[in-house]
Amino acid sequence: MAFWNQITHYASAIREFVAPTYRPERHYMRGPGPAYARRHRGSFETPATFH
Repeated sequence: MAFWNQITHYASAIREFVAPTYRPERHYMRGPGPAYARRHRGSFETPATFH
C-alpha cells in the first residue's frame, strides 16, 4: 500500500509540474497589511484630496 501511495504522490507531482492548476484562493489579497502601514506611517493620517 505504501508503494502505491508513493506512485500516486510522484504522479501528481509530475502532473502539477507539467500542467499546474490555478488556485485563486492562494493569491487572494485583502489589502495593505501592517508592514505597509509601518513603511508609510504618515500616509494614512492625511485626508484624501480630489482634484
